[in-house]
Amino acid sequence: MNIGEIARRAGVSRSTVSYALSGKRPVSAATVRRINDVIAELGYRPNASARALAEGRTRTFGLVIPPASARLTDAQLGFVASVVEVAAVHDHDVLLSPGGGDHSRSFDRIVTGRRVDGVILMEILLEDPRVERLGQAGLPFVTIGHTEHPGALWWVDVDYAGLISRCVHHLADLGHRDVVLVNRSDELVAAGYGPALRAAAGFREAAGERGLTAHHVCCADEPAAGRTCFERIRADWPEVTAVVTINEAALPGVQRALLHAGLDVPRDFSVTGVLADRLAEDFHPPLTAADVPAGEMARLAVALLLEQIGDASATPRHALLEPAISLRSSTGAARR
Repeated sequence: MNIGEIARRAGVSRSTVSYALSGKRPVSAATVRRINDVIAELGYRPNASARALAEGRTRTFGLVIPPASARLTDAQLGFVASVVEVAAVHDHDVLLSPGGGDHSRSFDRIVTGRRVDGVILMEILLEDPRVERLGQAGLPFVTIGHTEHPGALWWVDVDYAGLISRCVHHLADLGHRDVVLVNRSDELVAAGYGPALRAAAGFREAAGERGLTAHHVCCADEPAAGRTCFERIRADWPEVTAVVTINEAALPGVQRALLHAGLDVPRDFSVTGVLADRLAEDFHPPLTAADVPAGEMARLAVALLLEQIGDASATPRHALLEPAISLRSSTGAARR
């Protein structure tokens, strides 16, 4: 079955069928209905490769995700799922590709193979060679996070510095004087991972403004590391009464360490941070947190990418999201 047979049965030209399917030129509603009736009767499905060749587009986005060994957080998984859903609404597919580490060849194929119309790039470093590579290739792309000097880039990010700062001010308002930031891993911080460095900067600034004693620790992205990290905090700084974190993966371990230490949350110890709302709700008690808006980030990223693909001369835009802090039950007045 092909376009020629559809045209013959519908009594129109091949080009009319092509225009009706692609929308490149106007076709009368009656003709479109007749063509669609024939398509439905015959069960026709356009060949994806031929369609891409005719349109000059693949109708596919590349989504560059962290490698599996990096353990995707709930927020990251939520973002990936949301991108796939939003892309489908726009009749696009999503090609997943791991980026970083030993996966440079996969990224190279995305950039040079013209398999996709554009790329959404996750987990941005302050100095990120992947961003430079995409810019040189002339392929439309949107970054989730932004480099230290984003310039004329398209990006979507969460204001980690501002949100962590607000968490610290919230704790200070509750009377906490000794606080600690449980950040992401040493490796990510050393590599220049944007959210980790901005969170640390916001933490230091807010603690300084409120005259708090502030400590900063890095923690691997896994529950066991979270427990070990919290036990070390208790041993080194027993005066600490509250923790702020952006490390979702370590949080279950922190919770187990609190339970093992016999600390009641929030009577004895307060916990807050920036993370996925589902994880915040699953914490016991539910966690006071700025909920990472994965769905909104995905919607904005796809919209910005489609804008670039549709107009190569469009002015670069970005979105810095500042979700509200949801006051739940994990923060309370500092113990005396």
